[in-house]
Amino acid sequence: MNTKLHAICDSQGRPLNLFITAGQLSDYIGERALLSGLPNVNWLLGDRGYDADWFREALQDKGIRACIPGRKQRKIPVKYDKRRYKRRNRIEIMFGRLKDWRRVATRYDRCPKVFLSAIALAALVIYWL
Repeated sequence: MNTKLHAICDSQGRPLNLFITAGQLSDYIGERALLSGLPNVNWLLGDRGYDADWFREALQDKGIRACIPGRKQRKIPVKYDKRRYKRRNRIEIMFGRLKDWRRVATRYDRCPKVFLSAIALAALVIYWL
């Protein structure tokens, strides 16, 4: 059983919002779920999986500027701030901190709700440390 964890982090790499989907599903489902819970920010950094025109327009409607590189299949390349995009490593560091928790890294739980609960507990500790 595979799962994908979609997360929103602050500028310090602390998890704010978490959503879990099945591993074979597209990242667009995670985008839709997290879109309503976005905090009031100026920029959103994301990887290529979150590159969609509707998502960029939804962010623009909220007054958020997207720093998401375009997919390789795009015919017209999307401009993004490469210097700002390098700060996305904080998100990867947050995922690494979550995987320090053995229960999260090895996924002992079969039930997605229980697994998300374990992730939420780990995220709570990470947020305050």
